[in-house]
Formats: sequence, structure tokens, C-alpha cells
Amino acid sequence: MPAKDGGYFSRLVRKLTSEVEDLDAHDLSEKSEAGGAQRACDCRSGQEVTVLGRLRTVELCPNNAAATLEAELFDGTDGVTLVWLGRRRIPGIEPGRTIKVRGRMADRNGRKVLYNPYYELQTTTS
Repeated sequence: MPAKDGGYFSRLVRKLTSEVEDLDAHDLSEKSEAGGAQRACDCRSGQEVTVLGRLRTVELCPNNAAATLEAELFDGTDGVTLVWLGRRRIPGIEPGRTIKVRGRMADRNGRKVLYNPYYELQTTTS
């Protein structure tokens, strides 16, 4: 009997032969879609989007008088830069945290950016 695509054996082989980063990206992508979010790779500038992923980096960028808090969100398919203008810190926004963000996608120097996105901190389930 032929094995079904995505069957137990094929998933086991994939897990045993894939890189950890690839498996993590795949899991993030599946969680994102299950959470009702769009894939970051499919988002285009000007669209109203909802993206769910994990924060890779968070940093304060003091430019002149107005500070900005910037974070890189990765959903398993692509990265999105999140920028909160006039903020130095936001409780719960830290590397490794899973969040869902919503806003209008923009483009800055060829990178996807959400300015002042609405965000929801996600609980971690083991």
C-alpha cells in the first residue's frame, strides 16, 4: 500500500533528516496559519495584514529626539520589521516571544515593515 503524502513515516523521515532551523520555520509557519494569520511571504506593501510569529530581535533605535523600538518578527516564511515610534520599551516585547501583529504593510529599503502595529502577546503551550 503506498504511503500517503504527509503520512507518519514521511513526517518521521523529514524530522530525522532536516535541519533544526528548517523544522522550526515549518512549525512556526503551521502555527501562523492555524492562528488565522497570513504568511509574511505573501504580504504586500499597502495591504492590511495579520502576522503571527516569533520575535528574533528587539532593539532601541534612538534617532535624533524621537526614539523608536524595532523588532524583527519571523513567521517561518519571511521576516517583518516592527517599528513602534516614540517608544523606548514595551513590556512583553522581547526576543523569543510569540506575538500576533496587525497593521498596514509598508516597505523600507526593500524590507517589510509594520509601523505602530496592534499586537497580542501569545501564550506558550508545551
